[in-house]
Formats: sequence, C-alpha cells, structure tokens
Amino acid sequence: MFASNDFNELTAEFVRNPSQLIGIPLAIIGAVFLSLGAQFQHRGVTKVESTSGADATSGLSVRQMKLLLTRPSWVLGTLMLGFAIAFQLSALAFSPLIIVQPLGAIALVITSILNARINKVKLNHASVVAIAACVGGVALFVTVAALVGGEKPVSDLDLIIILVMLGVVLALFALGFVFFRKRSKAIFFILAAGIIYGFVATLAKVVINRIVNENFDWLTILCVIALLAATGIGAYFVQTAYSSGPPDLVIAGLTVVDPMVAVAIGIVVLDEASGAPLWAVFGFAIAGALAVWGVFQLARHHPQVQA
Repeated sequence: MFASNDFNELTAEFVRNPSQLIGIPLAIIGAVFLSLGAQFQHRGVTKVESTSGADATSGLSVRQMKLLLTRPSWVLGTLMLGFAIAFQLSALAFSPLIIVQPLGAIALVITSILNARINKVKLNHASVVAIAACVGGVALFVTVAALVGGEKPVSDLDLIIILVMLGVVLALFALGFVFFRKRSKAIFFILAAGIIYGFVATLAKVVINRIVNENFDWLTILCVIALLAATGIGAYFVQTAYSSGPPDLVIAGLTVVDPMVAVAIGIVVLDEASGAPLWAVFGFAIAGALAVWGVFQLARHHPQVQA
C-alpha cells in the first residue's frame, strides 16, 4: 500500500515536471564512461605491474604509482572516470535518486561485456547469475530507500558522528592492509573502496549543501579534508584491486557497496527512513543480501579469478 502510493506520487511528479527525464540519458552516458574508465585503468595497472617486475596484488608501491602517471591508458581511464562523475552529478541535478542510482549498475554489465571481448574470456553461467544478482539487488535496495526515505537537515552532531565513523573505518582498513595485505585478495580491496566511497558520497552531499546555504564553518572545512583523504585512500584500494582482479569484479563491488553504505548512513545516522514500514525493512535485508551475494559469487566464479 505504501509502495503503491509512493510510486503513484513519483509518476505524477514526472508528468508535472517531464524535465526530470533528462537525467536518464545523462546517467547512462556516465555509466558508459565509468565502464570504459575502469577498463583503461585496469589495463594501465596491469602494464605497470608487468614492466616494474614487482607484484602489486598486495599493494601498489610508490614507484608503481608514479609509473601509472606515465601510462596513457591509465591517464585516459582516469579522465573518463572524471567524465563519469560529472555526468552522474548532472543526472542527479535533474532526476531523483530512484531513477539515477540503479542506472549506474549498467556500468557493471558494459564492463563485463567489454572485458570478456578484450581478454577473449567467456563468462560462465555462475558469473552471469552473479552479475544479475548485483544489478537486481542494487536496483531493489535503492528503490526501497527512495520510497520510504526522505532528506532531513544534517545537524553538526550528525556530521561529527559520520566523521568519527569514517575515522574508525579508515583505521580498521589501514590496520587490515598493514597486517594482512600479503594474504588479502581483490575482494578485500574492493569492499574497502566501496565502503569508503559510501562515506565520500555522503560527505560530498553534505559539503555541497552547506556551501549552498553559506554555512562554511570549521566543521565544513574538516569535512572537505576528510573527503579528500578518503577519496585518495579509496582510489589507492581501487588501483590495487585492479592488479588482483578483473575490472568487472571491481565495478561490481563499487556499484553494490557504495550506494548501500551511503543509504545506510542516511538511515542509521541521518534518520532519513524514520517510521519506515515493516515491508521496507525486509526489502532492505533481501536486496542487500542479494547484491552482496552477487559480489562474492563473482569474486569466486569469474573465469579470470579462477585462472
């Protein structure tokens, strides 16, 4: 009943304001750039790893990071990822989250097809099922969140809680990287990047809102510093993941974990889903479990991982 009423209201809003549909092609273009950027960055990382003569699966060295800047494929991939971010932000300016966010999962499908063609690898049945689970789980998760959630003002206390949580998360992943990186696989770096980028998306949204409302105080500056630091650390984990896993696995982790963490922060900390009905709780649990299961299945059954 709640879902039906919310969907009818959303449909009526599109009829009243058809310009919101502009976000759909923008989000699709952004997904294409994201998939191409991932493919080129993956190629650059593997090239640097082979030419440097050092294994990067447990973390890229400073020398390897410098060499990435000299690889045309990696630089081109980074530029494409920049375009992807620009198109994604533009899409959100026109269309609601319920439309834009699920479309980002198209990048996973495109990346999987591109990677299979370029590397002449045929995706097995288990990988196809895993990709479908990732896309379907993300779409369902964000749809439920959009139906029962709503934006609320972010207080200074909420922002401090988010910053403390981010600090704890970064510390835990830093310790895990230092002590277990020799035994870590691609899934560790992918999950780490996805969780960190979920905080990055939340902080970016808060910072933009505070700047627009001319509330640029010391807490906002602290958020900007934390945002830049988390972005850099997350990017490092992504590049390391490219050296130990195929690009479609990396994109799967990011497109699943990133939005879920951002939505979870909104629900738990910002109280954006207060009073959500019972069906929404079950919807979150089922969608989240389906999408995360898809990521782990892809990490286990992808032909390149098995090879």
